[in-house]
Amino acid sequence: MCDTIVATPQVTTHGEMLFGKNSDREPNEAQYLEKIDSADYAPGERLQCTYIEIPQAPHTNAVILSRPFWMWGAEMGVNDHNVVIGNEAVFTKMPFEKQSGLTGMDLLRLGLERGNSALEALRIMTDLLEQFGQGGNCGYSHAFFYHNSFLIADAAEAWVLETAGKEWAARRVTGSASISNGLTIRREFDLRSRGLITNAVKRGWCTSENEFNFADSYEDRFYRWAGACQPRQKRTSERLNAGHGTLTERDMIAILRDHKRGENEDVLPSQGVHGMSVCAHAGFGPFRDSQSVGSLVVRLMVGQPAEIYYTATSAPCTGIFKPAWMDCDLPDFGPAPTGKYDDRCLWWRHERLHRAVLEDFENRLGAFSAQRGI
Repeated sequence: MCDTIVATPQVTTHGEMLFGKNSDREPNEAQYLEKIDSADYAPGERLQCTYIEIPQAPHTNAVILSRPFWMWGAEMGVNDHNVVIGNEAVFTKMPFEKQSGLTGMDLLRLGLERGNSALEALRIMTDLLEQFGQGGNCGYSHAFFYHNSFLIADAAEAWVLETAGKEWAARRVTGSASISNGLTIRREFDLRSRGLITNAVKRGWCTSENEFNFADSYEDRFYRWAGACQPRQKRTSERLNAGHGTLTERDMIAILRDHKRGENEDVLPSQGVHGMSVCAHAGFGPFRDSQSVGSLVVRLMVGQPAEIYYTATSAPCTGIFKPAWMDCDLPDFGPAPTGKYDDRCLWWRHERLHRAVLEDFENRLGAFSAQRGI
């Protein structure tokens, strides 16, 4: 389960586009931050994604990606045209394709590698979705199938894209937006797949185009409840709205580190079988089997290089957001991680700290949080 947020230039301090995401996955599913240079390809070349092969593009953009170590695709990333994308698992009434297709993470990476603006990336992703479909197991240690939503932004505009099988709807963001693990688009979409409404009417999920509501028609309400996305999405939206006009990258980082449910109730990692905070820590039971394994904040200004702040570690509350730029190499994080502890890897070394903090969360986090900086 994840949370992704965006603030458009209309509501930020200096007229910048601000993006942030926590990627929540299994506790041992290390996330790998890597930079991949742009490249050119000959006609007819093929590309192996996580599960299927598709035609390669003539040119791919340089990208910085944060991805589960075992996947080709990525949970979040930014390219050298100042496009940034984050994805969310969503659960719909449409059947899940379990054998093949592009994963949501594949679609995200393809959008970054091939799209030179937010809208172009959206068009590329939806064209590929309609052509190849989405599917395949997205779980690391156990089978996990879902559809996907995305926040896609460049320096000028941002889009929410939500999918159900090969169907999709998109809404241009005004002000700010937050997405979690449920559909948020209802009647207010700007773009959609051709069959979106007719498919819902045919399946009896609505009676007519005038009645159509994307979330009400397509969403699986049980899984929305099980993922506890509504309290998290409400919390991030409230914090974004409260900061309209003064939002900075530090505010985005603070939101990703949030442990509250509502205004005053702190959610400790040891509390609750069902609910998780925005800064997620795995806990007891089937509904809290994931944690924030990587975090990213990006600041975009027209005509300027993207400012990227990444943890490359789990738990943004215990990690440090470090700066990066597309025209510079990333530091040496050690060898790419796997699902087993490796002292050579930054992600796993930090995970020792994170899990030690969880043993006495308030006292141990308090011992260094004031010196942590961003």
